[in-house]
Amino acid sequence: MIRVLIAEDQALVLGALAALLGLEDDLEVVGTVGNGKDALALCRELRPDIVLTDVEMPQMTGLELAAQLLDARLPCKVMILTTFARSGYLRRAMAAGVRGYLLKDAPAETLAAAIRQVHGGGRAIAPELAVESWSGGMDPLSERERHVLRLAGEGRTSAEIARQVHLSEGTVRNYLSEAISKLGASNRIEAYRMARDAGWL
Repeated sequence: MIRVLIAEDQALVLGALAALLGLEDDLEVVGTVGNGKDALALCRELRPDIVLTDVEMPQMTGLELAAQLLDARLPCKVMILTTFARSGYLRRAMAAGVRGYLLKDAPAETLAAAIRQVHGGGRAIAPELAVESWSGGMDPLSERERHVLRLAGEGRTSAEIARQVHLSEGTVRNYLSEAISKLGASNRIEAYRMARDAGWL
């Protein structure tokens, strides 16, 4: 049996995925969670073969989860299942050791086949994403710039961001200014939208 953990913050989608994969004779859904932090904890506890995760989730994104699992050298293979066909996401996913990247509108049999392929040591990338990843621009942001820009996009002030990331307010403003400059944006909100649309957040 291939043991699968599903991380998805939309309850309806989570339930549907678990039910669909449960119909496969060789797949066993060993856990379902609604955020990346809980997924990381369950991965340490259950050691699933495959972690099927969305990108955008509360507390920890699917890409951050993949990076943490890679750093922790846990044996589970990560697959992204998302609505976001963004080349920046795919590039970051590959850098974090992700083995599969599929879109949510893929047929159920495609997902099951992809899980088997990844479990067997292969990769499974949606063809349309693979093509787009070669045509998209490179991510110019540093990890710190990405982090403060994401918080700014959530409506936090520089002072609030500074408290959360344990930096001075001036340093936060410098990171935001650098991100705005790199993206050619006129302000932090425009920079956030540009980076988000490109899949860099």
